[in-house]
Amino acid sequence: MEERHMAALAVERSYIDPRNMVSANGFANTLTSDVTFLVSDHTRARVWSASPLTFAIWDARTRDLIKVFNIDGQLENRPENSVYPDFGSEEEGKMKVTASKKEKAQSSLGFFQRSRNAIMGAADAVRRAATKGGFCDDSRKTEAIVISVDGMIWTGSSNGILMRWDGNGNCLQEFAYESSGILCMFTFCSRLWVGYSNGTVQVWDLEGKLLGGWVAHSGPVIKMAIGAGYLFTLANHGGIRGWNVTSPGPLDNVLRAELAGKEFLYSRIENLKILAGTWNVGEGRASTDSLVSWLGCAATGVEIVVVGLQEVEMGAGVLAMSAAKETVGLEGSPLGQWWLDMIGKTLDEGSSFVRVGSRQLAGLLICVWVRHDLKPHVGDVDAAAVPCGFGRAIGNKGAVGVRLRMYDRVLCFVNCHFAAHLEAVNRRNADFDHVYRTMTFSRQSSSLNAGVAGASFGVTMPRGGNALGVNTIEARPELSEADMVIFLGDFNYRLDDITYDETRDFISQRCFDWLREKDQLHTEMEAGNVFQGMREAIIRFPPTYKFERHQAGLAGYDSGEKKRIPAWCDRILYRDNKKHLGAECSLDCPVVSSISQYDACMEVTDSDHKPVRCVFSVKIARVDESVRRQEYGNIINSNKKIKVLLGELSKVPETIVSTNNIILQNQDSTILRITNKSEKNIAFFKIICEGQSKIEEDGQAHDHRARGSFGFPQWLEVSPGTGTIKPNQIAEVSVHLEDFPTVEEFVDGVAQNSWCEDTRDKEVILVLVVHGRFSTETRKHRIRVRHCPRGGPAKNHFNDGTKTSGQINALHRSDYHQLSNTLDVVEQLKNLHSP
Repeated sequence: MEERHMAALAVERSYIDPRNMVSANGFANTLTSDVTFLVSDHTRARVWSASPLTFAIWDARTRDLIKVFNIDGQLENRPENSVYPDFGSEEEGKMKVTASKKEKAQSSLGFFQRSRNAIMGAADAVRRAATKGGFCDDSRKTEAIVISVDGMIWTGSSNGILMRWDGNGNCLQEFAYESSGILCMFTFCSRLWVGYSNGTVQVWDLEGKLLGGWVAHSGPVIKMAIGAGYLFTLANHGGIRGWNVTSPGPLDNVLRAELAGKEFLYSRIENLKILAGTWNVGEGRASTDSLVSWLGCAATGVEIVVVGLQEVEMGAGVLAMSAAKETVGLEGSPLGQWWLDMIGKTLDEGSSFVRVGSRQLAGLLICVWVRHDLKPHVGDVDAAAVPCGFGRAIGNKGAVGVRLRMYDRVLCFVNCHFAAHLEAVNRRNADFDHVYRTMTFSRQSSSLNAGVAGASFGVTMPRGGNALGVNTIEARPELSEADMVIFLGDFNYRLDDITYDETRDFISQRCFDWLREKDQLHTEMEAGNVFQGMREAIIRFPPTYKFERHQAGLAGYDSGEKKRIPAWCDRILYRDNKKHLGAECSLDCPVVSSISQYDACMEVTDSDHKPVRCVFSVKIARVDESVRRQEYGNIINSNKKIKVLLGELSKVPETIVSTNNIILQNQDSTILRITNKSEKNIAFFKIICEGQSKIEEDGQAHDHRARGSFGFPQWLEVSPGTGTIKPNQIAEVSVHLEDFPTVEEFVDGVAQNSWCEDTRDKEVILVLVVHGRFSTETRKHRIRVRHCPRGGPAKNHFNDGTKTSGQINALHRSDYHQLSNTLDVVEQLKNLHSP
């Protein structure tokens, strides 16, 4: 957060006189708890300020508040009896502060204080509206804001929604290709990069079209920057990777083909075992011996342990509280913690295993442990819950899940408890469909260090997705994006067309193959009605439901009045990347698994269900990034076709300007024309103010001062400050003199003369920066703009001999200057004099 406030201060200082720096610092400190972002719209001379749920637009020159609105684009009004500024009616998308300039000059509230008050007032309005709805929707908080070269404003929120606004604060489009939160954005030329909390990076064009996406890191992406032709991404664990700015683009196919031919050099196969266990504990507790029998012995030689429990606690109070917690917060129960601690002791947690993720929803509980030596390879740990009981709101039925990334492959584990009773087959199918489609891992990723560091220069692999929002369709379920999914739990599928006595006879004879033909789940899966695309190992153990507690052996099946027919309610199913049974593990099929053990612990008698376990032998194909980076560099340096393509893509279009000398007086305006001479490449430009000098009576410029981040002086308006020029086209930029008189204003209760600059006898150096679509290199034109005294004669010449003869503008074409950095500009300006 501190970094954001520093950036906000730097942007705001571009509109502050250096003599008022104390107020600037005070502004940043004042807004720390309210405003989290400030961005400058140079095209319209405006500043956008953003709190988590509100936006405000300010006139950068007059400091007037133009508009305050919430994340839905609705205008905000002040509460009654408030010190916050009042707003008039909306006219053409603008709201003006009612106070006159004279009143503002005498006001004891300065610009910064008024900024703070307006934002706080709007934020309070949102809070009040949220309170009426029951609670504040924190998932919609604005986490990032940028302005693209076309003047559009893009905002990203913690629920993954990307929004596109025009300069007047009207929302044009909404997009949601990821449910994970947006943490950062970066715009360059005609592209927008978006970084998510799940480590994903996406590339968009400025029309809102998703061009591609890929997993950049195993943890949240918190910062992005561009340099030397690469987009660099920073993850919260400190890892930095670089991605070619042309990707996705014409280079991808060539690079992908070249790298595929060298796959054997940088691909590695990792082998690991996963132990998955499920148990409906019937609101009871297990003995240590039962846990050892179920998990202790099977965990030997296993790298990951996944445990799913059902009916941990099922009282009405627990279910009601669980529903409330799903709304206002998240925490487990004491009994759930008891189970986690007991299983942890069984697994020797702390020495052999470490707990990486868990989730409880009423009676449902899931937890994942990994061996200590694997922890550096695990990241992006997240959890989710989907209630299915009582109108899809209560957790007596439903699912909880944990997602993690191992060796850059996504593994999901889902613990389910579906509808009960023999005849409820369709309800069970519907429960699965609801869980599969709606389970969303939306919380921010775990802080586990994924062990990724250094720079990665691989080819970006586009990932498909469908947008939600305006003119969009439903997104693919998150579970479908995982490389491996394991479903475990009490699915409650029973046996059809068989009696209790017949079932007991087949069980005693261990005729499980015949019984399986009566299994509802087997029938529904073959019909494609449920668990589509998933597999289950052959069942070679007796049905696990229903038993009398503390009765050993098969004689323990329910013999009471109801005599429930035994059934395989407790199951474990899975899906990996295999498209067919003979598929081998490779980078195209990165996760391949087989089952080495699938059984039930029939000797455990603590519940009316028997615990079930399954051991998976998993192969994961991963990339050795250091080797692939080396091969990537070799291809870039040696492949002639790629060199030619890179040269074409990195070209900076040739441009010319209509003049490099402009004289303004008496609120004059002139047009600066920029011509793109390229036949096929778009040119992108921005105009910055590098320095300002005083003009003495002899017409020479003295006392040059670099403006740095202070932007244009208040007396000069340049519009647009950024833009694009199509091939063989001309862009026109208005250069206008704003002749403000010097008046005294109050700033935070202190009289200030520094707001209105001395606009007489000044000269500024404008630098027109031009670059190509994919080029981080630039060409620069230098343009001098001189402001002459009001009513006085225009100086008759510049130091280069260009005569003005009283005319306002001297249209003299300039050649571009290669200025590599600000220091070079300053050095050249030191040697610049006007006769």
